Amino acid sequence: MPRYLIQASYTSAAAAAFISNPQDRVAGLEALLRKMEGKLESMDFSLGDDDVIALFSAPDDTTAAALALAVNAAGHLKSYKTTRLLSAPEFLQAQKKASGANYKAPSSA
Repeated sequence: MPRYLIQASYTSAAAAAFISNPQDRVAGLEALLRKMEGKLESMDFSLGDDDVIALFSAPDDTTAAALALAVNAAGHLKSYKTTRLLSAPEFLQAQKKASGANYKAPSSA
């Protein structure tokens, strides 16, 4: 099953909600992914540009897009990014496919 990386940040309203009503956000994402036939591999909270880093697997890119739509529709995030991850064998396959492609870079005038 394809794997994906989520990088997201909460709105200030969501941060205020966490302070006034501490809650487990992992369980909600796990349940949503199960409903979409995916699986949450890990979810961590971070300091810096992103508040949340999560890894999950899903049957296909359409499911990953559906997850992004469902999560963003709730309105508690100010940013959300999904990155499709390639396994080592998939990356090797890509290298082999690119081998001999002989793409030429633009030339200067």
